[in-house]
Amino acid sequence: MSETIEVLVGRLGKPHGIRGDVTVDVRTDSPELRFAPGAVLRAEAPRGSAFTGTRLTVARARMHTGVLLVRFEEVADRTAAEAVRGVLLHATIAVHDSPEDPEEFYDHQLEGLTVLDTDGTEHGTVVRLVHGGAQDLLAVRTAHGERLVPFVTALVPEVDLEAGRVVVADRPGLLVPLPDED
Repeated sequence: MSETIEVLVGRLGKPHGIRGDVTVDVRTDSPELRFAPGAVLRAEAPRGSAFTGTRLTVARARMHTGVLLVRFEEVADRTAAEAVRGVLLHATIAVHDSPEDPEEFYDHQLEGLTVLDTDGTEHGTVVRLVHGGAQDLLAVRTAHGERLVPFVTALVPEVDLEAGRVVVADRPGLLVPLPDED
């Protein structure tokens, strides 16, 4: 039996139309698989959300002007679609699966990686990925406490899963606090 893990596949956005369709900020390289009709996704509502469910079942998905629109069986109309805004969607995959795109990573692949700067100096360990609206952030445990590093190529030029490391192009105050932060 294959071991499984949950991965984030999307974040629900604004309603589209009156029948309950919602836009999806896609966080997967396989939207056609993750959002196929009948797919059941674990739903994680943001704090203060009116949505109290734990699962959403895809009824229909389609692309519309470059945006994925999804209708869920549990979301009957625009009012219900407004209530699911901001909900994170998770799918279950085999733990050894990897995204098709070599520049994409699942959260569990990054957790535990050693963080080095471009000079090879070790600064800490990735403890989790924080999914933000604009970009994801690597949460790094350092000797100075937890630091958040924007997970963008300019600041994280290298991720080497086989070597168990991630390289961060350190900037003043990013991994090591500035003197006035102490």
